[in-house]
Amino acid sequence: MKGLLKFITCGSVDDGKSTLIGHILYDAKLLYADQEKALELDSKVGSREGAIDYSLLLDGLMAEREQGITIDVAYRYFTTDHRSFIVADTPGHEEYTRNMAVGASFADLAIILVDAKQGVLVQTRRHARICSLMGIRYFVFAVNKMDLIGYDEAKFKQIETQILELAKELSLESVKIIPVSATEGDNVTTKSENIPWYKGEPILTYLEQVDVTEKAKEQGFYMPVQRVCRPNHTFRGFQGQIEAGEISAGEEITALPSNEKAKVKSILVAGKEADHAGTGSPVTIQLDKEVDVSRGCVLTKDSDLVVAQKFTTTILWMDDAELTPGGDYFVKLGTKLITGSVTEIEYKIDVNTGEHKQADFLHKNEIAVCTVVLDEKIPMDVFKHHKTLGELILIDRVTNMTSACGVVEHISSENELEEPVFVKGDLKARGDLFEEFYYNLAKETVTKHRSEHKTYTVGDVIETEGASYAYPKDFDIVALRDGTAIRVRGGAVGEILPLKEYGYLGVPIVNGRGFALKVQSEGDWSEFLSAYENAKDDSSFWNSHAEFGTYRKIVFHNSDWEK
Repeated sequence: MKGLLKFITCGSVDDGKSTLIGHILYDAKLLYADQEKALELDSKVGSREGAIDYSLLLDGLMAEREQGITIDVAYRYFTTDHRSFIVADTPGHEEYTRNMAVGASFADLAIILVDAKQGVLVQTRRHARICSLMGIRYFVFAVNKMDLIGYDEAKFKQIETQILELAKELSLESVKIIPVSATEGDNVTTKSENIPWYKGEPILTYLEQVDVTEKAKEQGFYMPVQRVCRPNHTFRGFQGQIEAGEISAGEEITALPSNEKAKVKSILVAGKEADHAGTGSPVTIQLDKEVDVSRGCVLTKDSDLVVAQKFTTTILWMDDAELTPGGDYFVKLGTKLITGSVTEIEYKIDVNTGEHKQADFLHKNEIAVCTVVLDEKIPMDVFKHHKTLGELILIDRVTNMTSACGVVEHISSENELEEPVFVKGDLKARGDLFEEFYYNLAKETVTKHRSEHKTYTVGDVIETEGASYAYPKDFDIVALRDGTAIRVRGGAVGEILPLKEYGYLGVPIVNGRGFALKVQSEGDWSEFLSAYENAKDDSSFWNSHAEFGTYRKIVFHNSDWEK
């Protein structure tokens, strides 16, 4: 018997997804007697004039039965003589695309239903793109309702051409196209006599035979840490699931992001000590020395994982509220939950044509490529190299709702991460002086929008006024974290110098974020530096020594950026 196959059914509304799975369960005699009897009774008052309505086996919500559509994701487990299956029947309506994405996140294979009367629709394209985005490599396109077009081979060939063009556009690796009738059972569990021109196998036979294990192995060993186990003062173990590779007692591993090295002292699998463990195993790993490891860290060996803070991601936006650049979210990547900001929407993708379009905001169910900057560096990798550390979700910090799901496409290098705003020789100063602060009236939150990045050197004229900021023509900037000071005179960069050489000259001073410092004398400056060096609480320090509203303000807007 082949291993477990996890698959989803998806497609447009009323393409027959629930009916298909229901027919498989019914024909394969995978129902209990009471389930079969209940189905026959429910079907008598259904929409098929007393004939078996196979969709009722999965459309369990009253609203689903009333509307004749799937709303929630319905999971079913079943076993044939050849294989075990878990199927997620996902909704087809655009309104419930996020529900479909949840189902796709767990699957190895997708069955996408295509209505033979309509061909490939926009929602078909959207679901295929989302499945590909979520890492699904195996696709079955079931051209359904062949009975309603008289089992017309020519019409099927036209739709087959559309599907192959879509598969080429999305670079789908494994595609199977099967003509079926979910209601009549044609090519569902057995070959159809009504479609003699189709020489392939029915859907169930294909599902029983397809090998989804033939995928590129992820390089090296890695285990995201889910929990630190301290049952007593003598034992400290790190618990998690091995996502790739194998590890043995005595081997040296690296803890990320600290980059500390240690040897594996012991491995516990199901509470029992083992010499080694491999992919998929939930384990507790004890090291031979103390290392800086907590939930969200990664234990690794020969994986080439990176520690980074900025990356480019392709996301599916699932929130009812619009996405606008500058919004802060919780980012869940691996086992790490961290705050971060969507700093830029590079472009959105037209679901129908694949065209890249400029976008200042995203609506619900749109797909886009965005830039995300985290508050600190964490272990990650691009999705195609290490799946678990390359997939993410964005969580709204106010509602705690999942706003988006996506995958890491590109990781920015150290140089790309924080390009300096001010540069002179070896002196570099970062700053957020030119970010705009907006109050989003729709979401009732304050967000930041980063304008086009620019680097300034001595003599360059700077933008002293924006929508939400206005600086004087003469002022000083102190970038404390970079140890650099900038003197601005007449709206231009006059001097860039080390902070230790800086002295108060009677002009206003702001920090690297544009907040006014409460410094009006050389004595105030010395007192400020002393307080900064000894500060134990950042919020208390800045509340005492800086003011937001002197040169900055928050601009109201509705749901998108003002042009």
